[in-house]
Amino acid sequence: MRDYIEFMWSRIASSLLVFSLGAAYCASFAAAQKNTLAAATPVPVDNKFVHEQFGDSCSLEPNFAPMVADLNSDGVDDIVLVARCKNALIDQGENNYKVIDPMDSFFGYGNPAITTSFAPDDPKFRGISLLVIHGSGPEAWRSATPLSKFVIINMPVKTLSVKRMKISRKKLANAIYVEEATGDQMTSAVFWDGKKYRYQPLGSSME
Repeated sequence: MRDYIEFMWSRIASSLLVFSLGAAYCASFAAAQKNTLAAATPVPVDNKFVHEQFGDSCSLEPNFAPMVADLNSDGVDDIVLVARCKNALIDQGENNYKVIDPMDSFFGYGNPAITTSFAPDDPKFRGISLLVIHGSGPEAWRSATPLSKFVIINMPVKTLSVKRMKISRKKLANAIYVEEATGDQMTSAVFWDGKKYRYQPLGSSME
């Protein structure tokens, strides 16, 4: 009888151990599934996203789709958005981005503290800017702590694309190609040279 009782207690203990391990595995699996689903859920690129990243001064221009590409050649996806910013300088400290003016820098003077006041000939292009987020980590541009952010001002954007560009004798990189909404319909490129964004006029067509 004693042997039988010990045998039964041994069976009960084994069953409890198996049940505990099974419950722990199920909890771990559920947590992993939850984390996977959260990571797989896309971050909507809308005005809420723009306001979180760049402040309330900037709002998306609805006629331009977001473009994702590795712009700084670090192997991590970045994103480019077209927005209208009422006062890009006001939120750059709080939202940790940098306002830059590569086009006016190319032509001689690109201090955003001054050039943000330059008004385009056509009022409908006033405040049009390119918002760039350099991604970091596995979440890339969706990261809560991206590598860096930029507001590129004074770009009269008519159409936008991202293409490969030869930026030196031996180096190709993704560049932002802009068909400018100007009288001569200039096409230009904005590209990361390893330290900063630079502007390069290319001619009168995207070809």
